[in-house]
Amino acid sequence: MKRFNNLFEQIIDYENLWNAYLNARRGKRLRGEVLEFSNNVEEHLIQIQNELIYKTYNVGRYREFYVYEPKKRLIMALPFRDRVVQWAIYQVIEPLLDKQFIKDSYACRKGMGTQKAADRLQYWMRKLERSHGKAYALKLDMSKYFYRIDHNVLLNILKRKIKDDDLLWLLEVIIRSEETKFGIPLGDHGFEEDRIEGMGMPIGNLTSQLFANLYLNEMDQYAKHELGLHHYIRYMDDIIILHPNKEELLEVLEEVDVFLKSELKLQLNNKTSIRPISCGVEFVGYRIWTTHRKLRKATVKKMKSRFKYLKRAFARGEVNADEVRPTVMSYLGFMKHANCYRLQQKTLKEFVLSRKS
Repeated sequence: MKRFNNLFEQIIDYENLWNAYLNARRGKRLRGEVLEFSNNVEEHLIQIQNELIYKTYNVGRYREFYVYEPKKRLIMALPFRDRVVQWAIYQVIEPLLDKQFIKDSYACRKGMGTQKAADRLQYWMRKLERSHGKAYALKLDMSKYFYRIDHNVLLNILKRKIKDDDLLWLLEVIIRSEETKFGIPLGDHGFEEDRIEGMGMPIGNLTSQLFANLYLNEMDQYAKHELGLHHYIRYMDDIIILHPNKEELLEVLEEVDVFLKSELKLQLNNKTSIRPISCGVEFVGYRIWTTHRKLRKATVKKMKSRFKYLKRAFARGEVNADEVRPTVMSYLGFMKHANCYRLQQKTLKEFVLSRKS
């Protein structure tokens, strides 16, 4: 397997840092910390460059907050200068690592995404139904995936792919982030208590998306090359495996469970299931049948809640129409790929913005 070398020099190159700054500020140019950084951008970039060269760089303090849709999740946001560093890394290593991913991994990859993932799954469902009459879907659900990624396992995966010791030092600084614990216990525990050292990735980091994809690429390779699974598809930690034989899927589930526990230190939860595809398969926000697809109930609930919030925020003057429009267009685009014309028309009819007098 090819190992990549001489990447650190590309990362600390001033032009790469400048492009990282431009990417990091996109859509956030008027925020206070971005304006402050931009006022002395050359000085800040040279300081970052020197900290990386002399290995004095440390990750800044995370700002923590929660989102509650579709479930409670802890989001951790870095200071702007650290986001510049993350972009500088991402720009160099993402194209190299992406080439190692399987064709049917769809999350956080250029030219992929939810619609292509849904289309691919539905194509397979139709194909299996035509050839076998009946088929089953094994849906794998990881327990607290982002919060349970093992740092040692992840760093070993990176060491197998990257030969550059300077870059490995930087990645370890970001992954371990000694000032902050990211891991949480399995079960119904709060995020505030019992944080665990040595595991977890902060949701919200650019590198977290890439590393989380890379981590389960180990599972992808095992499924394809060891188990010989053809109808296997993944969107981040959402995995679907189709097969005409339910008993064979039960055997696959046992082997996958052992692999995840022993190699990746991950556990499946009780949402993992095997069901006939005739019941519909929940994937990437849709419930998919061979003949049609609809939005999942949880997706509709999240959309309505988000629109209600935006209407209230607009009425209070907290957001303007230009800030609301991308969210509305995103959901309309999502609905366009499902059989939900009435829901789409009802949503447009009810979503009326007005200011309080």
